[in-house]
Amino acid sequence: MAHDYLPIEDYGLIGNLHTVALVSRHGSIDYLPFTRFDSPTIFAALLDKEKGGYWHIAPLAEVERYKQQYLPDTGVLLTRFYTQDGIAELTDFMPVKRREHNCAVVRQLKIIKGQMTFTMQCRPRFDYARAGHEATQKDEAVFFRSKGTDGYQFRFISNREVQLQDNDLQGEWTLQQGETAAFAIEAVPQDETGFTWQDLDHYTQQAFTATVAFWRDWIDQSTYKGRWREIVNRSAITLKMMTSLEHGSTIAAATFSLPETIGGKRNWDYRYTWIRDAAFTMYAFLRLGFTAEARHFLVWLMERCKNMQQASDLQLMYAVDGETKLEEIELSHLEGYKGSAPVRIGNAAFSQFQLDIYGELIDTIYLYNKHGGPITYEFWKNVRLFVDFVVDNWQRKDHGIWEVRHEQQHFLFTKVMCWVAIDRGILIARARSFPAPLERWQQVRDEIYREVYDNYWNEEKQAFVQYKGASVLDASVLLMTLVRMFSPAEPRWQATFKAIEENLVTDALVYRYDLKKGALDGLDDEEGTFSLCSFWYIENLSKSGQVEKARLHFEKMLGYANHLGLFSEQIGLQGQLLGNFPQAFTHLALISAAYQLDRDLPGEGQHKNTYV
Repeated sequence: MAHDYLPIEDYGLIGNLHTVALVSRHGSIDYLPFTRFDSPTIFAALLDKEKGGYWHIAPLAEVERYKQQYLPDTGVLLTRFYTQDGIAELTDFMPVKRREHNCAVVRQLKIIKGQMTFTMQCRPRFDYARAGHEATQKDEAVFFRSKGTDGYQFRFISNREVQLQDNDLQGEWTLQQGETAAFAIEAVPQDETGFTWQDLDHYTQQAFTATVAFWRDWIDQSTYKGRWREIVNRSAITLKMMTSLEHGSTIAAATFSLPETIGGKRNWDYRYTWIRDAAFTMYAFLRLGFTAEARHFLVWLMERCKNMQQASDLQLMYAVDGETKLEEIELSHLEGYKGSAPVRIGNAAFSQFQLDIYGELIDTIYLYNKHGGPITYEFWKNVRLFVDFVVDNWQRKDHGIWEVRHEQQHFLFTKVMCWVAIDRGILIARARSFPAPLERWQQVRDEIYREVYDNYWNEEKQAFVQYKGASVLDASVLLMTLVRMFSPAEPRWQATFKAIEENLVTDALVYRYDLKKGALDGLDDEEGTFSLCSFWYIENLSKSGQVEKARLHFEKMLGYANHLGLFSEQIGLQGQLLGNFPQAFTHLALISAAYQLDRDLPGEGQHKNTYV
């Protein structure tokens, strides 16, 4: 059976809070880092259809229709196959376990109607397809072991007969209506035996019940009761699925090196914890009432603080366990998604100076202190160091929110978030009566405000511009009102918003900037519209009183999600999803926009949002 590249939107996400897998509408697991979000892959056909490896289960006969859905309010994915011979259903999930090294993927196939012959190919490729492997049969299990230095191994178990061929697995079976076939892979140390095939059916049913219960118990804690509960819950589950159970950190996206332009070079590894993205994610969790997640992240952050000699040691991103060295490597042996090379792992941006991260971080700490629970004085001492660092360094250039691989500049977004860092530090200190040099902080905060208002305004463009002295627009300016630096009624803001609409907005879709008009980037490729910016735009519409227009665009944007309600980073010219997938930034911005709309729309079901 030919294995080819499917559209990015043809995938669903499953996960166990340690790692994730992507399952296609055709029944193939084409992406799985094993056993952590940022581990080497064992399946990566998404990035090289020939070399990457996959685990495919599908009917032998031609499939007339495919359908996928999540069991409501869970991370359990169903894939249905409709053929001339009947209907079959494939259930995929990853049991949530406390320990990463117990990672397992469970797949159950059931014939709903008729009779159907199925084929299976399990072709793992260890260490990003850089290492060979060997496969041996022991009792009723097959053990796959990497020949590389990674030392990984996993066990494959099925209640159907399979055959080894060239160290890969294949099988073919005819199933009748009501019959099932079960499959599981599980990471195991070499000296561990684990469950056997005789109890696989019991294990599968028990794991399914426990996994469904886990997700439904978790989402039931949500305080959101607004109009868009289904899509907000799906976004929340997606964010949770990308949050480490062990460490409390959240990755920016599930994947690495999915292109922002097909055939282009904007292919980055997003499987790390950006301080900015994680802070915004915790803001979304707090809005939904998930205080435990925010608390766990702050514990993770405090661990990072312990290893810092000074506030400037805070990196903009870390590995999920806090590792600081994220060397960027090109995997030249992989062709990339639809030939989009290079394929990169690691991320050289970890060493960039991005001053805005202190603003997002301290804003989240402020919200947690207000709504989640009081922070300790011991932790406040670290916060104070961060605020003092911003006070002393806010006039420095940096690489900005978009991590431009170009010269540093005085980016507007950075100055806005410097203002936020100091403002929220002042609010925390006053609310808790913490010791702090409030007079100095307030003086610098006000100086930043005047600097932004006076020196980032372009009279000709009638707008605040991307960086000091520029003549180009940047959609990150949309955060100015959302972080309450400016009122939506501010004349200069209203003029800026109008300029953004005229230059960067097309219907509900928003470009983050226009490369053809001189925006700084450092790369030559074109890119799609940024879904994150679309939801920022919608939230601004609502805050400015254009509520019906905001609602219209919000509901239009929901139509750009895939069939499961998942968003990638960007939307291409033909409406296709581009960039790493799913992306946390987009889903948390969706939650924020839904909350703002629920707050501003009148009528029954209005959600009273206390977060301001």
